Amino acid sequence: MATKSSFRLTQSFKEFFENERAGAYVLIMCTIISLAIANTAFGPSYVKFFHSYAGPLSVEHWINDGLMAIFFLLIGLELKREILIGELSDLKKALLPVFAALGGMFAPAGIHFLLNNGTATQAGVGIPMATDIAFAVGVLALLGDRIPASLKVFLVALAVIDDLGAIIVIAVFYTAELSTLYLLGALAMVGFLFALGRVFKVMSLIPYLIGGAIMWYLMLKSGVHATIAGVLLGFVIPFSTKSEDAESPSHRLEHILHRPVAFVILPIFALANTCLIIGSDWAAGLLSPNSLGIMLGLGVGKPLGIFLFAFTVAAIGICRLPLDLNWKHIIGAGMLGGIGFTMSIFITNLAFTGKPDMIDASKMAIFIASVFSALAGLFWLKLFGAPNEGDFDMETMDFED
Repeated sequence: MATKSSFRLTQSFKEFFENERAGAYVLIMCTIISLAIANTAFGPSYVKFFHSYAGPLSVEHWINDGLMAIFFLLIGLELKREILIGELSDLKKALLPVFAALGGMFAPAGIHFLLNNGTATQAGVGIPMATDIAFAVGVLALLGDRIPASLKVFLVALAVIDDLGAIIVIAVFYTAELSTLYLLGALAMVGFLFALGRVFKVMSLIPYLIGGAIMWYLMLKSGVHATIAGVLLGFVIPFSTKSEDAESPSHRLEHILHRPVAFVILPIFALANTCLIIGSDWAAGLLSPNSLGIMLGLGVGKPLGIFLFAFTVAAIGICRLPLDLNWKHIIGAGMLGGIGFTMSIFITNLAFTGKPDMIDASKMAIFIASVFSALAGLFWLKLFGAPNEGDFDMETMDFED
């Protein structure tokens, strides 16, 4: 018989979870505001503003390539923390969300590919692979203490791994023309900054931020999406493996960036990328293979892939569920994984560059699938999300003390 063990959430995780939850509410408000303005008499001017140029790039591109690099920097810092001292630092604990995330990427991509293989919209295969961590955590937070703490950790770990997968997809599949010289320059900067931390033990953030800005420019000129520079910078900034070490440069920067990213950068991204003018034929566009691939990928492929991959690796003994979770919890987490939004919209802009009609149709499909996934996950976990209590057996594949 297993006994229930305590599950302690670190202060860093609690801070991260609270910021993501509050940020999700702001994102929802900005999305509603943007859609509302776009479909009034001010709509054309509102859309035109984001497409107007400020120097070499449009306002939209400055937001998507510039501000979002800071968002990806935060992702890099979070990934490094999770790998070194977080949920992904213990191989036995990490395997479940890792395999679940893989299922949550492969299944949606497979559905989209089957519907769009050989067509002009095949490039959208990466769109339903992504999970919006802010929205997913925001929905989960609505349930409060009625869900087990380890489900929060599982979903965050899954979404972080999902983000890593999206970053790899962006770097490998959505690079247009590659400039080897600029890319080598960017990688040389990565090596230099890595040496600053490892060899010279530089703990000041200033040289890393200056080097990161140079790396961003080199990456932009290389043809690889500039936001990748943010992720790489997050990995080379020194991190202390001592839990809750406030003196670690990585920890300090992550603490500094949480609120600006959640309450400024992502809301601005939402305003710039959700200004859709909804025409009378918007519903017809949802029947296209691309839109169907996105909606089925997020709404069906995500929960199916997450559950099947997690269940399979548990059934063959590679890993097991935490003590207070059961498979109904994993199904609910899979549904929330279908909230694509920010990352899906980001990949849409890369997949269909220069094709505004296709981008708008994809965004509409993302909205519908994300809303469906959020409501489905919320109601499912409200019904079946209570923590396990009492005795446990092998059928639930729980950890034992």
